[in-house]
Amino acid sequence: MPVRWVLHWQPNQGTVANSQILNEVTQCVDSINAVKGSRWKATLTFYRPNLRDQNIATDFPRDFLGISLMDQPNKYFFIIRGSKVILEADSSILTIMEKLQSYKPKVALHFDGIQYKLGDFQVRLIKVAPNQAESIRGILMEVEYLPTSSVEKSRKIMEEFLDIWREIVAKRSLPGQFMFADPSYADYGLSDNYSAQHAAIQYAAALAQLIQSVQSMRN
Repeated sequence: MPVRWVLHWQPNQGTVANSQILNEVTQCVDSINAVKGSRWKATLTFYRPNLRDQNIATDFPRDFLGISLMDQPNKYFFIIRGSKVILEADSSILTIMEKLQSYKPKVALHFDGIQYKLGDFQVRLIKVAPNQAESIRGILMEVEYLPTSSVEKSRKIMEEFLDIWREIVAKRSLPGQFMFADPSYADYGLSDNYSAQHAAIQYAAALAQLIQSVQSMRN
């Protein structure tokens, strides 16, 4: 699986992500003659234990994330961030969870965007919105380097691509910039060979940074 980097839009102090910024960034992609492709979708859900006796809640993970990716329709990924654990399951696990009622979804965030092809790269511009809502809560950009699945071998060329991309975006004087949260895959027991589990961790890390940046703007 090709290596991906997921970046989050970090607004300047006193500003927020909105449709206008997303449109401006989309125009940046159009300006470099990227070939527009199909839509891209993913969903991230926060789960909490559904316990009658809250005194035993400590015996269970306090919360965890569930992630579905459009290019992995038969899989579902669970991430327990505190323990640095990622689990890959068949998508039918959602039906089982619904019947068991051990955990309940607290919040679901939807990632919806467009894919663009640019030489050896594939770029996805993604709107982050709550369940059944159109209001933008954040913007993500996913960059995929198609020739290799090695995390380390792709690092230098990905950094060079992002330097060029940031220069293009900077010319529009937008109130913010794309930031990359580089997760430590080794903490989750993953190898250098990029996989769908790496991608799930990337989305979780980018979303955590996005939420942190929004919260810091409010303080």
